[in-house]
Amino acid sequence: MAKIFLFFTLLSSVLCFNSYTNAQSGWFIQPSGTGQYLYSVYFTGSNTGWICGQGGTILKTTNGGSNWFGQVSNTTNFLYSIFFLDVNTGWTVGQNGTIRKTTNSGLNWITLSSGYSSYIYSVFFTDANTGYISGSNGIIYKTTNGGSNWESQISNVTNTLSCISFPVSATGLRGFICGGSASSGTVLKTLNGGLNWEIIPNTGSNWLFGIHFLDSQTGWTVGFNGAILYTTNAGDNWSYQNSGTTNRLLSVCFPNILTGWAVGYNGTILRTTNSGSNWIIQASPTINNLWFVNFTNENTGWTAGWNGTILHTTNGGITGVSFIPGEIPKDFKLNQNYPNPFNSNTVITYQIPMSSFVKLAVFNIFGQEIAILSNEKQKAGTYSIKFNGNSLSSGMYFYKLHTEKFTQTEKMILLK
Repeated sequence: MAKIFLFFTLLSSVLCFNSYTNAQSGWFIQPSGTGQYLYSVYFTGSNTGWICGQGGTILKTTNGGSNWFGQVSNTTNFLYSIFFLDVNTGWTVGQNGTIRKTTNSGLNWITLSSGYSSYIYSVFFTDANTGYISGSNGIIYKTTNGGSNWESQISNVTNTLSCISFPVSATGLRGFICGGSASSGTVLKTLNGGLNWEIIPNTGSNWLFGIHFLDSQTGWTVGFNGAILYTTNAGDNWSYQNSGTTNRLLSVCFPNILTGWAVGYNGTILRTTNSGSNWIIQASPTINNLWFVNFTNENTGWTAGWNGTILHTTNGGITGVSFIPGEIPKDFKLNQNYPNPFNSNTVITYQIPMSSFVKLAVFNIFGQEIAILSNEKQKAGTYSIKFNGNSLSSGMYFYKLHTEKFTQTEKMILLK
């Protein structure tokens, strides 16, 4: 009897702990059923999506990722990019010139060939017939018959070309490709559906891995050393945005002009709500490298990465705050985080004696806001929140509680 009681006591503790930790992040781990590296994710709506990766892995979900099941790709080559026009028609590309196509939602994948036998890193289709692939050695190929035949296009570069983006509003004619090498970033632009690709100058020394254009003028590209570049004139000029991290960023996605995400190494997830003027580090439940991010609207998104990692959010990744039941406090108070110093995770608690709008934010030593832990109206009470510093370097940081009638700042030390 005592053993049974102990079992249920331990089970209750585990369930409470999981409930608590889930409340600390707006991102949740979805079971992928695989330990393979996952490189690309694409959803055609809030329920149906695909992920591709190492060893020819293709996963599909029809319920928003609650369940993922494998599809037969008929290859063991790494698959680096996957793209769907609708719930039936999609393509995936990868190692050794691999190209696969489906017209029945992935039930069957057929083999296509461009004649190129090395690495293909990205695929993008503007309609059922017209599509592009890019990869190592500066290669770009175009098809006008759904992938049955491919024609080589002149890129005028030999750098790796990592990601393709054709904005919907550009009617399939204006497109962009990013890439680079260890010492330079590359961005190419076409105004005529790939008949000509021009090299955009002044894109920096950071290798660029992800690019996303929301319309024909406005786009972002990300890469080495936390680099984020932004343009509002179709890439003629680029400006650097402060990402708040030096981790490598691999993918960027904007469902609208204001709201976007970037993901990368060490589980890094960044979010902006003002077109990138400020990027905020979001709490991530993993330290695995994240390779691709895809949002269907400003709340619903997925990111995938190494060791079978799949993360999902339905609230834009906003961190949750735990309410601690008890007596209503008499005063405002921001407590010292615990533990402090800390390695990756620490807990911050605070109390408010009346209903108030509450903002709890983290700043670096230069006074730059790098994370927002709470930014909402809260009732009187005591609150707790876990802060994850996986994507930050060791050093001193500050956290500030700001309400309508009270402000307090404390310092904390991250030691790795």
